[in-house]
Amino acid sequence: MTSTVHPVNASAPPEARGVPRDGVRLLVAGATITESVFRRLPDFLEPGDLLVVNTSATLPAAVDARRRNEAVVVHLASPNEDGTWVVEVRPPAPAFGPVEDITSGEQLLLPHGSLTILRTLPGQVRLHTAVLDVDAEHLMREHGRPIAYGYVPRSWPLSDYQTIFAREPGSAEMPSAGRPFTPAVVTDLVARGITIAPLVLHTGVSSPEVGEPPQPERYDVPATTARLVNATRAAGHRIVAVGTTVTRALETVASPDGTVRAGHGWTDLVLGPSRPARVVNGIVTGWHEPGASHVHLLEAVAGVDLVARAYDEALRRDFLWHEFGDSCLLLP
Repeated sequence: MTSTVHPVNASAPPEARGVPRDGVRLLVAGATITESVFRRLPDFLEPGDLLVVNTSATLPAAVDARRRNEAVVVHLASPNEDGTWVVEVRPPAPAFGPVEDITSGEQLLLPHGSLTILRTLPGQVRLHTAVLDVDAEHLMREHGRPIAYGYVPRSWPLSDYQTIFAREPGSAEMPSAGRPFTPAVVTDLVARGITIAPLVLHTGVSSPEVGEPPQPERYDVPATTARLVNATRAAGHRIVAVGTTVTRALETVASPDGTVRAGHGWTDLVLGPSRPARVVNGIVTGWHEPGASHVHLLEAVAGVDLVARAYDEALRRDFLWHEFGDSCLLLP
């Protein structure tokens, strides 16, 4: 990405700007670069292509807390198998960045309970393992709200952070590549012979720090989806992932020759120049910070040059970034 133009962040859901979900802009980057709107996504795919979507639903994972008599916000990133949680602690908006002087053993007061920091994750300053003395699901249900960052200055309901595919609660942040899909878009895709298959990857908190690798995340690729992927590839059609989450899950269960098997568990796969995509050869995505692990994943699918061209063009055309922003279809 060579442009010196600064990105324009989407500060509210498109619906609040008078734009329907599928009315956000779409940049299609392949042999050429074309600007369209998301509702026309089916125009750029072919009969026989397979779209794979993430059916994880977003949790109200941000909870107010008190630390040393100061207000903070705890982001409940993901549960561990031993009942502890990975958490991030941030100052209240509009401040940016995590609280970086969290220490092991300190206690944060929650509504009707507390959280104790056990340790900071290796190589991290912002993510910690913690134990709660209250039920996390009850805490989020009664006192939580969607995780939001400083570029979104006001609160929006949890429904604005769900995609139409959301079925299984578990994501700390919305799998936002699926947000512009609507029943009309899905109907058009199916009518044109484009198949849609589900999987689950529960997202943790995003990784805004440049060079920071993604954290382990829980996934489930069902046998039916694996069979559809393999059949689509055998027929010579494309596997188009809706988002980096879908890509990470599919590539986790892909063998070196691109054959996909069913699987579930935790993935710590990091895609990039040293581990290119084996099965995904198209991706629907939003716009991420340059240098973030999400961009390296896009490069693993579409190549460094195509991703750079797409980002330069998006910056030049003032596409909106982040979860409420515009979309991109990369077809290398």
